Amino acid sequence: MKSTRRRAIAAAVALGSACAAGFAWANGYPSKPITLVVAYPAGGDTDALARLFAEKLAARMGQPVVVDNRPGASGIIGSAYVSKAPPDGHTLLLAPSTFSIAQLVLKSGGASGYDVLNGFTPIVQTGSLPLFLVAGSASGMASLKDLVAAAKAGKPLTYASPGSGSPMHILGEMFNRAAGVNLAHVPYKGVAPAVNDVLGGHVPATFITLGPVAPYFANGKMLPLAVASRERSPIAPKVPTLLELGYKDVEVTAWNGLWGPRNLPPEIVKTLNGHFNEILKMPDIVSRMAVLGTVPVGGSADALGKINAADFERFGKVIKELGIQAD
Repeated sequence: MKSTRRRAIAAAVALGSACAAGFAWANGYPSKPITLVVAYPAGGDTDALARLFAEKLAARMGQPVVVDNRPGASGIIGSAYVSKAPPDGHTLLLAPSTFSIAQLVLKSGGASGYDVLNGFTPIVQTGSLPLFLVAGSASGMASLKDLVAAAKAGKPLTYASPGSGSPMHILGEMFNRAAGVNLAHVPYKGVAPAVNDVLGGHVPATFITLGPVAPYFANGKMLPLAVASRERSPIAPKVPTLLELGYKDVEVTAWNGLWGPRNLPPEIVKTLNGHFNEILKMPDIVSRMAVLGTVPVGGSADALGKINAADFERFGKVIKELGIQAD
């Protein structure tokens, strides 16, 4: 009896010591600079957001936050790097929603070396980016009705996207199917060249986020025809949804979120989630994100995990049905 009691006391002491050590370790985080990986080149929207967040997070955490661009293979190279990092909270990933679908559209996706559903720890959804169908003024299209009518009348029309296999490409093919038209896809290597060719009249329309094209609405060089979100976007409330215009099930909203390696301790997730939820409410962050066409989201870590899993499942089916593939 005494032996059993001694073992119970020893176990309780050991458990208490472990909890105390864990609490002390969590309170010591971060113990060195944090690396925020962006799996895309410098200068893009995700990179711009990362640098905004890095400045705010560094001020709150008491350690430098360094943005590390690791582009290649539609984000797979940078994502794989983070998936293999120690789960200590010092290596994080800020990823757009292509994170969910990159493996589905790349021929080599299965050999990427990480599990998009179980290989990372979700921390927080940082933003939501509605996707718009936008026409250039040179196209002569004043409305979505004009675009569809011209396509059905046999006029050869095209649409630009920032790349094969991107959410914009997926949206374009979903719209083709719903509208019964065949706008030919013209992929570009990034947003800027796609926008430039729409401005130049080489391609009549594009599916894109708002940030890169909003300046051209005011001067009349571009016109937003529709938004592909369930409801009108708060950053462009006058633009009708595709649903309003009669196109059901054509809904694609891009997003971005913060991730850590698998098995990131709950204490660290809670710390980072709390900081980001406060950062995303800061007026200067809200206004800067609006310029980039992004609506701040925040919320729980679980919510990010759920949207990632939902996109993986939904777009996996769409990609297979429509034969979408990245170059």
